[in-house]
Amino acid sequence: MTDVRPDGQRVTLQDVADRAGVSLTTASRVVNEGSRRVGQALADRVNKAVTDLGYTANLQARAVATGQSTMVGVALRDISDPYFSSIAAGLIEVADSQVESGGRLLVCMTSTAAHEGAERKYVALMRAQRARAVVLVGSRSDNAAGREELRAELDAFTRSGGRAACIGQDLLGIDTVLPENRAGAEALARALAALGHRRFAVLAGPRSLLTAQDRTGGFRDGLSAWSVPLDPALVVHGDLSRDGGYQAMSEILAAGEPLPGCVFAVSDIMAVGALARLRAAGIDVPGDIALAGFDDISTLRDVYPPLTTVRLPLKRLGEIAARLVLGDDAPRQPRVVPVPGEVVLRDSTRPRPPAPLPG
Repeated sequence: MTDVRPDGQRVTLQDVADRAGVSLTTASRVVNEGSRRVGQALADRVNKAVTDLGYTANLQARAVATGQSTMVGVALRDISDPYFSSIAAGLIEVADSQVESGGRLLVCMTSTAAHEGAERKYVALMRAQRARAVVLVGSRSDNAAGREELRAELDAFTRSGGRAACIGQDLLGIDTVLPENRAGAEALARALAALGHRRFAVLAGPRSLLTAQDRTGGFRDGLSAWSVPLDPALVVHGDLSRDGGYQAMSEILAAGEPLPGCVFAVSDIMAVGALARLRAAGIDVPGDIALAGFDDISTLRDVYPPLTTVRLPLKRLGEIAARLVLGDDAPRQPRVVPVPGEVVLRDSTRPRPPAPLPG
């Protein structure tokens, strides 16, 4: 059954109402809100008419009429990274729950590679599509000009009636889910120093990425609390990916002796690449070099030895962001929801024999 009448015109909601023998208002309530407000018997008649006629709602027309579509835009840095896919799963789960209550939301995702310019263009597209909400997932960069352009586009989006939130730094003037990256990395450094580790290297991610900067800075702070220095030559930047971790670890090994006793990668996905490089070099983890990451991505369940990390509740980050933009409340001021991490010590960083502290 198609949604076209014998005269070639598109089947309308009025056609559905006529076939079901109900008012247009009743048909609209059933199609848009379910049976809650009209009773099951009327809803069954309307739903049968919808099936018989092959009716589909004209969502573009509805968006024009209401000023808002059922679309929710989500911009991720890299959907192939388990960090982002786990967050996306939480977002989608909350959006799907809105369907059960009649929301009928459509989540539209894109990958922006941590680029404010790409995010700005996506927000502009969502504004043109009259999206209900948009969520930006991922770190800000140190590109202040690009960040201000993105903030201006978000302002235009929210002025037009949309809701916006981000997961990352509180720099865009919108609702923010704030992972406590610096505090988590500091706590990890303290824990590793307490295990007896003294010579560290850091796979620090991209120089421009604020999350990488926060985690590296927090780790340095944690070592300082134990009077443990961090050699700048052992802070190596690279892509926030498995291959980036592999390459950064290669640079550490190429520097020669003395090798670090413990390596901290600012993301688990980089740590997985570093582990592969260490194995390729015949270096035992944790016997020769200990290794730690950050995030506690689901992939770690298949990594051996089990990786020490800072656990973030990734799925819950997405759930929180979705509830901020899809909830009925619309606060006057942007909300910030801090989310702490939890240090999880595993076999990749076994205790070392006590070593004297510098000085």
